[in-house]
Amino acid sequence: MDLNKTLSKTGSAIVTATVFLFALFLLIDFSMGSYFVCLILPIGFIMMTGGLQNECESDRKTAANIGLILAAVYGTFIMLVYYSQLTTVHNEQLNEQAAKLLEFNKFGLIFNYDLLGYGVMALSTFFTGLSLKPESKTDKWLKALLMIHGVFYFSCTFMPITGMFARMSSGGDGLGGRLVLVALL
Repeated sequence: MDLNKTLSKTGSAIVTATVFLFALFLLIDFSMGSYFVCLILPIGFIMMTGGLQNECESDRKTAANIGLILAAVYGTFIMLVYYSQLTTVHNEQLNEQAAKLLEFNKFGLIFNYDLLGYGVMALSTFFTGLSLKPESKTDKWLKALLMIHGVFYFSCTFMPITGMFARMSSGGDGLGGRLVLVALL
């Protein structure tokens, strides 16, 4: 048994399952469920990216290594964001100012870090896509999807800078923000 391929395939399965559950939990407004699966998603993503990095040809290793390093940065951001929601935010009484910064559904600092994390994930997929030399139609599709996903770096990074989410937090139930997150997956 090839452990490299097994880990990569397991990572892909984790990514698929957690993205589906994340989207479902966001749509049904079960925040604790979506926060929990987001602690698992980065592990699967790093496993998958590591497998792709291992398989790439030597003349593509720099792009693959950048993709893997960015996957680790993404994982760090995302795990900190969702761990804070499951621990500090869930278990403590926060004053108004702390809640504005730390509660995910307030579209504040933690939400912005989340989007930055997903922006870094998009960059990771872009560089991972660059590292592939497709040999089949399926490989060509994978490369194209990875690189297209990389474009989301810009929206994930610059949308919070515009204050769009801060304006959304001042009214409504947050459904719009949840739908944007599902679209960015």
